[in-house]
Amino acid sequence: MDEDDRPRRRGDAASLLAKEDLSPYSQDELAERIALLRDEISRIESHMSKAAAHRAAADALFGKPTS
Repeated sequence: MDEDDRPRRRGDAASLLAKEDLSPYSQDELAERIALLRDEISRIESHMSKAAAHRAAADALFGKPTS
């Protein structure tokens, strides 16, 4: 099974954040939270790009796997 086909783990950080009540947070705290999440998104996108390039290089070297 490819990594992309795996079901998302329950209780992962993104799922827990999505369930959190935001009402106790001030506007400044929410703005800080947004900045942190944007930084995390950038980090994930960078990692995803590197992983895609690594996969493309492997596919070019070894050929694409067939299902």
